[in-house]
Amino acid sequence: MLNHYETVFILTPVLSDAQMKEAVEKFKAVLTENGATITNEENWGLRKLAYPIQKKSTGFYSLLQFDAEPTVVAALETIYRRDERVLRFLTFRLDKYAYEYAEKRKGLKSKEKEN
Repeated sequence: MLNHYETVFILTPVLSDAQMKEAVEKFKAVLTENGATITNEENWGLRKLAYPIQKKSTGFYSLLQFDAEPTVVAALETIYRRDERVLRFLTFRLDKYAYEYAEKRKGLKSKEKEN
């Protein structure tokens, strides 16, 4: 049974744009290799952190939505923990209401890109 998941991770701000994109591609590859289907990807860019993490006050935020088995999340979080570029991460399963909201938000984002 596939569940709907959403993961948000913060990458260290000392990375170049190419390094940041390479890190995101690495995490996407881990998901697809383990049988997950990526449904949405959002790059929120460089943002100020609410509090300093490892003496850094900013970080690159990224969001991935995917459908996968629960075992895939454990593999992904192991990769997050081993990667020194990741400051923080949060992965959670979307219930039906959160999934509906995420689909609505994704639809609004695609309409904005068209205009």
